[in-house]
Amino acid sequence: MKVAFFDRDGTIIEDYADHEWTHVTFPVFMDGAIPVLKEVNRKGYAIIIITNQYIIGEGHITVDQYHDINRQMAKDLKRHGVIIHDIYYCPHARTGNCSCIKPKTGMIEKALNTHPGIDLTESFMIGDSAADVELAINMNIRGFGIGVGSDYRYGNIRELAAIKDLIAYL
Repeated sequence: MKVAFFDRDGTIIEDYADHEWTHVTFPVFMDGAIPVLKEVNRKGYAIIIITNQYIIGEGHITVDQYHDINRQMAKDLKRHGVIIHDIYYCPHARTGNCSCIKPKTGMIEKALNTHPGIDLTESFMIGDSAADVELAINMNIRGFGIGVGSDYRYGNIRELAAIKDLIAYL
């Protein structure tokens, strides 16, 4: 199975300052995110979301708030014909020294254990932070950076959808 690993906040849905997440009650999709996700599905990739949620461990939101946003996001994506294969999140504070916070590889390793058919040679990572790009490097998969340095750097997900690198890769 070939997988497109996507970051969530700032890649699929809007991101906010940590303290602002306390008041977020519904996801706002990034401009261009839904068409990119649809195309990735159309090209035969399973979409797995890999997201740091240290705002849980640092007390900005509860686990229930996180899951509520995810439920709404998944429901909206399904309504648009986008299938999310799985979601992994790290709820630990940045000071927790866990093995799952990006750029550490724990969430992808968990995905590999849960879905042993994943072929990393056919998979890639898309995200908006240096940690996302570093995770791709750490897993030896192709990484596409949105607004961050990488061999494949783009200003936003709409720009990424329009470029030949991603389309050629798919």
